[in-house]
Amino acid sequence: MNKTIRRASVFCLLLVLALLGRATWVQTYQAKALADDDHNRRKIIAQYAQPLGNIIVAGSPVTGSKRTEGSDLAYKRTYKQGDLYSAVTGYSSQAYGSTLLEGVYSHVLDGTDDRLKSPLGAITGKRSAPGDVVTTIDPDVQKAASDALGDDKGAAVAIDPRSGQILGMVSSPSYDPSDISGTNDGDTWKKLLADPDKPMVDRALRQPLAPGSTFKLVVASAALENGLYDSVDEPTKSPVPYNLPGTSTPLRNESASAPCENASLRVALQYSCNNVFGKVAADLGQDKVRAMAEKFGFNEEKLDVPVRAYKSVYPTDMDKPQTALSGIGQFEVTATPLQMAMVSAALANGGELAAPHMVSKVTDGDGGTLEDFADGDTKRIVSEDTAKQLRSAMVTVVEKGTGTNARIGGAEVGGKTGTAENGVGNSNTPYAWFTSYAKSGGQEVAVAVLVEDSGSSASEVSGNGLAAPIAKKMMEAALRR
Repeated sequence: MNKTIRRASVFCLLLVLALLGRATWVQTYQAKALADDDHNRRKIIAQYAQPLGNIIVAGSPVTGSKRTEGSDLAYKRTYKQGDLYSAVTGYSSQAYGSTLLEGVYSHVLDGTDDRLKSPLGAITGKRSAPGDVVTTIDPDVQKAASDALGDDKGAAVAIDPRSGQILGMVSSPSYDPSDISGTNDGDTWKKLLADPDKPMVDRALRQPLAPGSTFKLVVASAALENGLYDSVDEPTKSPVPYNLPGTSTPLRNESASAPCENASLRVALQYSCNNVFGKVAADLGQDKVRAMAEKFGFNEEKLDVPVRAYKSVYPTDMDKPQTALSGIGQFEVTATPLQMAMVSAALANGGELAAPHMVSKVTDGDGGTLEDFADGDTKRIVSEDTAKQLRSAMVTVVEKGTGTNARIGGAEVGGKTGTAENGVGNSNTPYAWFTSYAKSGGQEVAVAVLVEDSGSSASEVSGNGLAAPIAKKMMEAALRR
C-alpha cells in the first residue's frame, strides 16, 4: 500500500471513530438534555399527546383537556371558570409554556414525572397516566374574593392560621387561561401583554408594594418583643408633631384631631398614629425592626407555596429618618398580600406561623399519593403574650377604630388598615390595604386585601373604605366552612 492510500485510510478511520464517539456521547450523555430542550418539537408533541392531569378544587377539577383538530398536538388545556382561578392555576399553553401550579407540576400533569412510572414502564419507556394536583382552595372563599374585588385592580389572600392552608387567592384584573392554551392565540397573547393593567401578573404573590400602616403590626410586635414597651396599653413617649430624626420635617397623622400624642400602641393602632410608629421604629433601630420583619417572612428569597412568591422587602442601610418612615410601611418597605396575610395569621395563631401552602397533595393516575403537604408546620414568630395583646388591639381597630367596615356579627374580628403613598410625593393614587383575622364557631381565617386602584380619587382611598369590605366578605365565607 503506498503512503498516500495509507494516510487516506487512517484519516477515514479517524473520521469514523469521531462519528462513533460523537454518536455515543449524544446517546449516552446528551439524550435527556436534548429530549427536555424546549425547542424540541417532539417534547411538545409528547406533552400534549394525551389529556393532561387536573388541578383539583374541593374535589372537582378546574382544568380539563380538549381534542384538537388539524394539529400534531393532540390535546390542549381547557379551564373551568378560568378567570376565577387563574391566580392559582396559571396557564399551560402549547405556544407559551406554563406558569404557577401548571408550571410547578407540569411533569406530573403531563405524565412524564419519574414517580408516575411503573417498574415495567421504567424499562420500556412507556408513558404513564398523568397525575393530579389537589389544592387547599375553598371555592366559596375564592368566589367571595373575586366578586368583592370586582373591577378593582388588586389582590386578596385568605389563609387558615392553624394549618397554613391557603383558602383563597385572587388577582384582579384576571384573564382566562383557555384563551392562550393553543397554538393560534397570538393576538390574545399580545393583547394581554400590552394591557397596562397587567392581567397576567399574579398580584397576590408577585407584585410587592408599599404596605403602609398594615406594617405597623410588625413594628408593634418588635416593640413588645424587644421590651421597648411592656404592654399595648402603656403610654408611649411620642410627641405631636414628631419630626423625622435630625430634620424639621414632621411625620403627619391622617387625622390631626386623633389622640396620638404619647398614645399607647393600642390607641396608635386604633387611630393609625404615624408619630408613634415612626418614633418606635427609630427608637428600636432598623436592625431590630428588620429582625422581626424577617421572622414574619420579609426578605425571604425562597417563599414557595409551592409557587414561588416574590420577596417582600424590609430594606438595609437606612439612616434615622428613613428608619422612621419604614415604621409606617413607607420608604422602601414592600410586601405582597400573601406576606401581610401571614402577619395576621401568625398573630391569630398565638404567635406561631403555619407554613402557607395551596396544595394539599399530588396524586398519580390511580389517586395514590406522590407528595403530601402536612398542615401545621409552624415556627414561633412572637410570644403567645405578644400575639394575645396585638389581637386585642386589632379587635379595637375593628370595633371602634379605622377598620369598622370589617365587623362580623357574632365573630371575633381584628384587623389593621393601611393607605400607602404611591409615586413621588404621593402623586399617584394611594394603595388601600387591610389585613385581618376572624374566629367563630371553631373556624378561623386570616386575610389580606390590596386595592391598588379602584378608580376613586386619592381623597376617597382608605383601607377601611375599599379593602375592609372585601376582607369581610372573604372572612364570612371562610367562617361558614
